[in-house]
Amino acid sequence: MSVRRFLPTVLAAVAVSSALALVPGATATAAANPCGFYETGSDAYYNHCTGDGSRVVIEVEVWGPNYERCVGPGVSWLGSASKIDGAYYVGRTC
Repeated sequence: MSVRRFLPTVLAAVAVSSALALVPGATATAAANPCGFYETGSDAYYNHCTGDGSRVVIEVEVWGPNYERCVGPGVSWLGSASKIDGAYYVGRTC
């Protein structure tokens, strides 16, 4: 990669990270609540990241038969992390 192409990319990355540093909690919130399925030490969650207010169907993976659940925008608690293996968007709204 030439310096001419690399330098603007680096400058843009620095500008974005500097702008985020000015917004209190911006990076902490994004890291704490990533989009989609995530777990904490004890709980499992699904974060439906949307700006249009849509509700979507997710499949929750558990030991035994999986099940579907309708979730709205934001974070939904799925249960204990020891009982939930994962969750994913199935491609339809509810």
